[in-house]
Amino acid sequence: MFGSDRLQRVLDAMSDGVYITDGNGITITVNTAYERITGIPKEKLRGLHMSEVVKRGYISRSVSLEVLKERRPVTLTQDVSKEHQILVSGTPMFDSDGRIEYIVTTVRDVTELLKAKRAQEKLEQLLSLREQYGASVSTDGHKEPFVISRQMRACYDLAKRVASSSAKVLLQGETGTGKTLLARTIHSYSNVANGPFIELNCAAMPESLLESELFGYASGAFTGASEKGKTGLLEAANNGTLFLDEIGDLPLTLQAKLLKVIDEKRFLPVGATSFKQTNFRLISATHHDLKKLVAESHFREDLLYRLSVVPIELPPLRERMEEIPVLLEHYLNHFNENYELDCRWHADVIARLKQYEWPGNIRELINLTERLMVTSEQSLITTAQLPIEIATDRPLGREGCSLKEQVEMLEKKVIEEALLIHGTTRAAASALGVDQSTLVKKQKRWRIEQKRDLPNDE
Repeated sequence: MFGSDRLQRVLDAMSDGVYITDGNGITITVNTAYERITGIPKEKLRGLHMSEVVKRGYISRSVSLEVLKERRPVTLTQDVSKEHQILVSGTPMFDSDGRIEYIVTTVRDVTELLKAKRAQEKLEQLLSLREQYGASVSTDGHKEPFVISRQMRACYDLAKRVASSSAKVLLQGETGTGKTLLARTIHSYSNVANGPFIELNCAAMPESLLESELFGYASGAFTGASEKGKTGLLEAANNGTLFLDEIGDLPLTLQAKLLKVIDEKRFLPVGATSFKQTNFRLISATHHDLKKLVAESHFREDLLYRLSVVPIELPPLRERMEEIPVLLEHYLNHFNENYELDCRWHADVIARLKQYEWPGNIRELINLTERLMVTSEQSLITTAQLPIEIATDRPLGREGCSLKEQVEMLEKKVIEEALLIHGTTRAAASALGVDQSTLVKKQKRWRIEQKRDLPNDE
């Protein structure tokens, strides 16, 4: 029946591939579309059992055998070559006794469809990575943070001079000195300013996760890995900037791999067998002394030389005190806008904060500003609201504050802390060894002085 020339001509006129077997899984015929889609001539298939078709490597698995087993229609994908996939749907035809007489399989080439789907998934991964690890970098007029100290101006001038080159920049300085901000400025002045700016903190995750985040991984690379694989940051940063913060915490094994990426501009995802090309501007940063880490065998000397083509040392905030009032005013305005507040600094607060050592640098200044503003019960922020570690930080005899003022400030903070610990003026006075009336009088005087400092509209 199915071998008749007339029926074969009908099958050959169909645009979809057709594969027909008998009820035992033996190939009867295929049409011209099947030959075109798979590249397998019908002469090689006729009379072959489907298990033999699979054994010879013509297809990866047989839908006809699945239909025989399940006794129902089955749809699956088959690999007919390394880069070629087809979608096959097998349907059983039963005789009057309920036995499978024939299996008719239709075939459609989905190689391009799957390629498009994988490309879409890869694009979604890239966009997700860039959203997760990327940073918004303004290129409108090359905006940058205000810089008024001589030391910071020198840093930014050097950064802008080298930005248009591909030279690798190593930013060094204490935590919170503004290394990330400077890295973004370099990117905004670079030739890849329109590309992504991808930022990764090398100290923020364990080595196993760090490798897969940087290099990505192939499908099924390890237990628990996504079947689709994962795009790494080295690929996500292509034609843009990769900023590796805390590079001194990068494990030695990954240092060797990063060195290879820098030298060859290609990398091998975890579990993959073929390299991927990448081209990005590399900026790294650290608060560690990398030369000391090299001497201790915790950092590769050859990698240090690659990373520090242009080293830039950012000074701590305590060495550029002239910036503190400007920074305080800037972040005051920023949080006023964010939280819809109308806070202002008392002059004594500015004076006090100019004398603070700022061990956490600009990051500490930002956090303190936000804390004081959101916890303040009034618009004017006074020295009474400063944390005790800041208010009592200044040594005796420091310029700008008399001995009497320093003693009173310390006394005030000690009393405030005692009240926080003990809850009542009686218990606090007892713990401090003074009369309750003395403590209450001091509190009353401080409140009067604070009100006197407030503007008339408060």
